Amino acid sequence: MEQATAIPHVLIFPLPVQGHVTSMLKLAELLSLAGGGGIRVTFLNSDYNHTRLIQFSDAESRFRNYPAFQFKTIDDGLPMDQLTKGQKVSELVGAMGSKTRPVFKDSLVQMDPPVTCVIGDGALGFISEVSLELGIPNIRFRTISTCFFWINFWLPEIIQAGELPIQGEEDMDRMITKVPGTESFLRCRDLPAYCRGRSDEPTLLRIVRATRESSSPPYPLILNTFDELDGPILALVHHRLPKTYAIGPLHEHLRSRLHTTSYSSPSSSLWKEEASCLTWLDSQPLGSVLYVNFGSITMMRRDQAVEFWEGLINSKNRFLWVIRPGSVCFDEEMGCDNMPEELVEGVEKGNLKVLVGWAPQEEVLGHDAVGGFLTHSGWNSTLESIVAGVPMICWPFFADQQVNSRVVSEVLKLGLDMKDVCDRRVVERMVNELMVEKKEEFGRKAAEMARMAKESVKEGGSSYRDLELLIEDIKSQAQEVNGSKSNNSIS
Repeated sequence: MEQATAIPHVLIFPLPVQGHVTSMLKLAELLSLAGGGGIRVTFLNSDYNHTRLIQFSDAESRFRNYPAFQFKTIDDGLPMDQLTKGQKVSELVGAMGSKTRPVFKDSLVQMDPPVTCVIGDGALGFISEVSLELGIPNIRFRTISTCFFWINFWLPEIIQAGELPIQGEEDMDRMITKVPGTESFLRCRDLPAYCRGRSDEPTLLRIVRATRESSSPPYPLILNTFDELDGPILALVHHRLPKTYAIGPLHEHLRSRLHTTSYSSPSSSLWKEEASCLTWLDSQPLGSVLYVNFGSITMMRRDQAVEFWEGLINSKNRFLWVIRPGSVCFDEEMGCDNMPEELVEGVEKGNLKVLVGWAPQEEVLGHDAVGGFLTHSGWNSTLESIVAGVPMICWPFFADQQVNSRVVSEVLKLGLDMKDVCDRRVVERMVNELMVEKKEEFGRKAAEMARMAKESVKEGGSSYRDLELLIEDIKSQAQEVNGSKSNNSIS
């Protein structure tokens, strides 16, 4: 019994949306794998998402290989099948704070064997609060980009300095000066939607400010990045939060530790993946295809979809467009009379393929035929593109995506930023710039960053070292927790 209680038991709890589940499940597998059976891992998922995960991925069978791993589920307080628009994420966070918190606390109390460390999604502040109430060590995982995390950290200072709120469209290109390390590139336009005075601003702004206010004393933090990608900002984060573990790119890190020859890391998809696009890519010339996918939450108006379609067609480049069912918004006023049939039903002909469904994105980006990525700039997608050495055209939707697109274009020089624009002429021009005019220039930079990403997760690399340090600290925490309980029982 004494030996059993000394084994760390880590509970991992993501915000129940695809991008957060994806990265935190990869962390769960890395801990299960690297712990060599010496770490118990419980992955706490929403009922709805767990059902989809088991239905559309091999997660259940895959994790049977780890006897010390288990799935648990919890009610998230909101019907997840209604979560179709990015702005509803704020409703989900609010619902979980009120309805899921007490259930989560009861689950932690009843967990057997007892949990010695909680790795909670940083978007859900109540996870840290409950963990602290119960005296369980807590590590926050921020699935967002490091730059976006750092900007949110400084948001109160930006407001205090009068640089927010944004006054209007004429104010969008004004520089933000109060975030260390970003002074040369950060504009109002690159801040998230809740800084633009939209209706959901008060709720989200309170969430962000609460995150900053609860940062004292400094808390342990996990980020899905690597030194060579985010070094200058990471150094600043480390100064404020010394226990920061940069262990990304997680999908490449997992693939490296599994020693797999497959380009794709293990799946955690909440959607049915259609592999037909890979067969189509097999018949396309090297580096000739622009991959188009706007992620698991982005919603697009009918007229925007038409602009993208016309711009892509006019560019005369090959493209593969994956359209998530329900991602194009139709309403009575807009109608769908002018909607190309190919975008509604999908098509495969000549130099284009439209897939209405979902695709195995890592495999697509790793395919030799893909030479560019038109993306919503979600952080997982950005990292997957970086690892694959594929330059990007960025059309961000919400959350960290506005910041990510600016970093990709102005800091990393790995692509072009199309934010706040949806015009067929701009689409045509940028596609040709990425795929034809500056193809070699972008390709060289993307290939070099891909090399550094792969090196970071190999033995001796920065991310490899940080993961080893994280594992050591988790084991040390378990000893402290068990030692504390033993002392209490003796007294």
